[in-house]
Amino acid sequence: MSFGGFLDNSSGGGARIVADIPYSNSNNMPTGAIAQPRLLSPSLAKAMFSSPGLSLALQTSMEGQGEVTRLAENFESGGGRRSREDEHESRSGSDNMDGASGDDQDAADNPPRKKRYHRHTPQQIQELEALFKECPHPDEKQRLELSKRLCLETRQVKFWFQNRRTQMKTQLERHENSILRQENDKLRAENMSIRDAMRNPICTNCGGPAIMGDISLEEQHLRIENARLKDELDRVCALAGKFLGRPISSLASSMAPAMPSSSLELGVGSNGFGGLSTVATTLPLGPDFGGGISSTLPVPPPTSSTGLERSLERSMFLELALAAMDELVKMAQTDDPLWLRSLEGGREMLNLEEYMRTFTPCIGMKPSGFVTEASRETGMVIINSLALVETLMDSNRWAEMFPCMIARTSTTDVISSGMGGTRNGALQLMHAELQVLSPLVPVREVNFLRFCKQHAEGVWAVVDVSIDSIRETSVAPSFVNCRRLPSGCVVQDMPNGYSKVTWVEHAEYDESAVHQLYRPLLGAGMGFGAQRWVATLQRQCECLAILMSSTVPTRDHTAAITPSGRRSMLKLAQRMTDNFCAGVCASTVHKWNKLCAGNVDEDVRVMTRKSVDDPGEPPGIVLSAATSVWLPVSPQRLFDFLRDERLRSEWDILSNGGPMQEMAHIAKGQDHGNCVSLLRASAMNANQSSMLILQETCIDAAGSLVVYAPVDIPAMHVVMNGGDSAYVALLPSGFAIVPDGPGSRGPNSGGPNRVSGSLLTVAFQILVNSLPTAKLTVESVETVNNLISCTVQKIKAALHCES
Repeated sequence: MSFGGFLDNSSGGGARIVADIPYSNSNNMPTGAIAQPRLLSPSLAKAMFSSPGLSLALQTSMEGQGEVTRLAENFESGGGRRSREDEHESRSGSDNMDGASGDDQDAADNPPRKKRYHRHTPQQIQELEALFKECPHPDEKQRLELSKRLCLETRQVKFWFQNRRTQMKTQLERHENSILRQENDKLRAENMSIRDAMRNPICTNCGGPAIMGDISLEEQHLRIENARLKDELDRVCALAGKFLGRPISSLASSMAPAMPSSSLELGVGSNGFGGLSTVATTLPLGPDFGGGISSTLPVPPPTSSTGLERSLERSMFLELALAAMDELVKMAQTDDPLWLRSLEGGREMLNLEEYMRTFTPCIGMKPSGFVTEASRETGMVIINSLALVETLMDSNRWAEMFPCMIARTSTTDVISSGMGGTRNGALQLMHAELQVLSPLVPVREVNFLRFCKQHAEGVWAVVDVSIDSIRETSVAPSFVNCRRLPSGCVVQDMPNGYSKVTWVEHAEYDESAVHQLYRPLLGAGMGFGAQRWVATLQRQCECLAILMSSTVPTRDHTAAITPSGRRSMLKLAQRMTDNFCAGVCASTVHKWNKLCAGNVDEDVRVMTRKSVDDPGEPPGIVLSAATSVWLPVSPQRLFDFLRDERLRSEWDILSNGGPMQEMAHIAKGQDHGNCVSLLRASAMNANQSSMLILQETCIDAAGSLVVYAPVDIPAMHVVMNGGDSAYVALLPSGFAIVPDGPGSRGPNSGGPNRVSGSLLTVAFQILVNSLPTAKLTVESVETVNNLISCTVQKIKAALHCES
């Protein structure tokens, strides 16, 4: 995972995703700090790190960029406690010098004698700075303990902390002042441009200079023409309403803001659209977030020859986005009776009757044969709201944040990029392929609108909604296997760089295409649902927090690997996992050809593709085989068995049955299962060559993954020394594990007793011929089929679940 550029040696992109604070378990959040100072926006924090004055002052103590932010938080957090203590401590400068001198007894007897300054040793300063980072306001007991340890007087320790706090406060205030000065200059420039616009008024009808005084004959003609065009537009709207099966408000005046001709015109209209008058009354926002849209969505002017059609379509998109946002916020806030707790697992389930009563369908009625899945999940994530919103609105970063869920995504059209340099009001059309890692679950292709809105300070919402119902009127209706009803997340900033994320996922899909094994999982919203989005987000952000911290986790034994080598190795592991996912689900990342061979088991999917001119893969014909099976074993036990290198010989046919040894280990999370490791297979006899295996494992509440690939020893030496990993050729294989879903009893669900189990997907990618032009042989297909069935049998035998 490149995490917005962190693995590309550039601290810029990655540093914005997550607060640079030491990671602690997300279940019990760090306490002590209340919030970042209100003026410390991400840009301010970033600017602080580049301030020469600040970096000089703090260079003794800063081990990583994040220290300043953390000190600022600690400093703010102690505000209430500090006031009395500092009041009591505030003395004259001479007193402070006296405290620092160490000669205070002599000073009382011989006042005229010149005071000697006592410099603290570097070791004393280091100890003092270390405590200051943890606690800027030590109590008397801590000061006494520190003074004994450093052979200083308690007064000296006390005054050192007082001076250090004053220094910190001065630096923060100085920086805040410079930021405020810049803001002031910006506002002054905006004020000047508004005055200029007022001096030169522009006609809203024609875009030319407005003529004061009597109406000219030409203007009268233009007004008549304008009235005629309005009538024509009303007729078009009525026609479009018939096609859509629901009325469309007359958008006559909404056309004007589409081409704002001055900065003044952007503020016109009660809801910012200047003309969508029905929206303001019919789409109130949730009770906690206040009224309608208060600012505008600037819409780029239509450029194509069908300007009127395009503008009408965009107006419909705006209306749909507002309705979807309203629905998402209400669904995130409302509890009983809209959401009910399921008896099994305590998961939240949508009460469909209550939903139908509360909301009018914004994308039409459910297609016949489709079933509904809906889920909601709330969790604490170590990322701030601005960084998360930025990640969701950028299709590349969105795919990087959810690598195992999103096979492919792209932004097809940006209708609005937001206002005032922020993502507030951003509206864009997107295409995505969503996946569950199994050949038995088809990839979900969705075309949807993504709309982002800031509801309050530190509270954002991002909503997705399918647009197939709008597009079907203008294009021949194409079959879709899934529709996304208003889904997305509400993000609220919390202290210490965390966010509270409430995720709602609501979709309708064609269940007939899904294998029986996976129907309970998908129906409960555990396949594509909110729990999986939140669990993946928590795992990825935790991983990033660890990679960004300056300290290497104690579990890492990477003494031989340089920091740049760690980055290269993680980048290689990310590419390996992405390729594995693309091979399991047959997404359009690679051009796969499905094989229908009679000698292959019915639940095994075999595909081929040609690998040409890709430095990261061996050239030739690549064969991918994948299958999914149900096992009466818990997902945790299955994951622990498959990732353990000591037990690898029990299932890995290609490892020659020899013992495995872990050469390197890079932790990617608090859980021991989240890591990248390099394994060496010891040769059993002199004829065998030793082999290296790169392995990535990850686990969260929604499922787990074990991906591995044999790698070339000289190539891995280059990577471990920080070389480019793009030229390491590998073909990944591995396992994806998910719980089997509520109500499932495996393939034979007739029995009365519930058996908790796992759904295991096994997938191999193998080079069957090194010539891309060669023909595929029946023998190579049979070999791969035998490999996959033998591996499954060995796993069942090892876990004692053959029957």
